[in-house]
Amino acid sequence: MSEALDLSDSGLRWLDLSGRGVSELPPGVERLQRLEHLSLRGNRFEAIPDAVWRLPALRSLSLGENPLGELPEEIGELRGLRELYVHELGLERLPEAIGALGELRVLDAGHNRLAALPDALGSLSRLDVLYVHDNRLGELPECVTRLGGLTYLNASANGIARLPASIGRMAELIELRLLDNHLSELPAEIGDLAHLRELHLRRNRLTALPEAIAVLRELRLLDLRANGLGRLTAAVAELPRLEKLDLRWNRLVDPPAWIEGLRERGCVVLL
Repeated sequence: MSEALDLSDSGLRWLDLSGRGVSELPPGVERLQRLEHLSLRGNRFEAIPDAVWRLPALRSLSLGENPLGELPEEIGELRGLRELYVHELGLERLPEAIGALGELRVLDAGHNRLAALPDALGSLSRLDVLYVHDNRLGELPECVTRLGGLTYLNASANGIARLPASIGRMAELIELRLLDNHLSELPAEIGDLAHLRELHLRRNRLTALPEAIAVLRELRLLDLRANGLGRLTAAVAELPRLEKLDLRWNRLVDPPAWIEGLRERGCVVLL
């Protein structure tokens, strides 16, 4: 440690050890039975110290940017955890035990090597934010679509080629980020996302949008940059709250006349 830590206060609730270049915890951490927030981000841990599993009050645990390589099943012992950050760990899988974290609200597993997600993930009924950007999923797993309370989903840069019809079950979604994937079409069930405000689809392979897009009455931002759109359904003009429509780097030779109507009502349209 570059500086001494005083862990004599057993009532300590917050401990930030991020970016210290350490590979082990200081003695006495296991005595911090009231500790709620622990950050070990950006260190040299090759395994999670056993003391972490003996911290029953933990609400937030940040393990990102360490050479861990795997997340052990013991993670399921932290039943009170609400935020879990396991980004940039070189993970190829998440343990099924993650389904035991019934209080979890935020899960950041971005920038790993995940080709699948455990089915138990779908049981996290209180999950609000899921970040799996920059993995190897290939398709959006069905377990994700069971997360009915999710309001933010970022599954960008995964090579996702299709969305399941069950995406319509994610009725509470407010922001959906699917940038840099391989989507060539959207299912009609996208129209069931009644609370959606932002839909980010930059750099996919879309050539058309479903008519169901007109049902997204809360949509404010629609990012369609760098797709293969040669035409655009007039259903977009029916989005009453649209504030920004980004169509740059597509194949729209003759933009539809209704584009001007969007601009006249205050929507920013980029062609």
